[in-house]
Amino acid sequence: MRVLLVEDDDGVADALVEALRAHGHEPTRVRRGADALIAHRDNEVVLLDLGLPDEDGLEVLRKLRKVDPVPVLVLTARGDERTVVRGLRLGADDYLVKPVRLAELLARMDNVVRRGAARSKEPDTTVRVSDVEIDLDRRRVTVGGAEIALTPKEFDLLAVLARRPGAAVSRQQLMDEVWGDAFVAVSRSLDVHLTGLRAKLQRPGLLTTIRGFGYRLGE
Repeated sequence: MRVLLVEDDDGVADALVEALRAHGHEPTRVRRGADALIAHRDNEVVLLDLGLPDEDGLEVLRKLRKVDPVPVLVLTARGDERTVVRGLRLGADDYLVKPVRLAELLARMDNVVRRGAARSKEPDTTVRVSDVEIDLDRRRVTVGGAEIALTPKEFDLLAVLARRPGAAVSRQQLMDEVWGDAFVAVSRSLDVHLTGLRAKLQRPGLLTTIRGFGYRLGE
């Protein structure tokens, strides 16, 4: 796949570029956030470092999410919860804390790109629950007739629930379908995105927690 690597450290970048090429990918490396905001259009996945010389990587992510749903994996030396949560809320599809293990990076790249490809093949379907409309094909959500902006992960979670309105969906199933696995490592990510989703929908009771199991959309 075509991979955009946004990394200012030459040593890290050279090693990743070499490894990606050795595994059949086509990496393009840029050093600055400004370059990433131009080069993303030609790539299938973005690997984004947060410590960039011209602006913070989280700000680059925020700008990128306004114009492109391309999968973004954050690569960061910042493993603190605050940074991770902020990155997820801004629309990162996944994150890895440096030093990055190559096998894990390749697996996560495959997962996010495969999920994106699957979404693009979904039929044009609109689900209505109360005054909430979820267009699964166009990835648009309206509440009371007004469109709301969701991050890619927030929409993915809502879409899984919307395909089964009124049915109980387990946490494991949500993690499997949205992240590609049900590892404990992504459990915190699930909670972060569900909190953001509830806040944006502003419909108390629409998204119900089933204690010890999972969630349900609608009655």
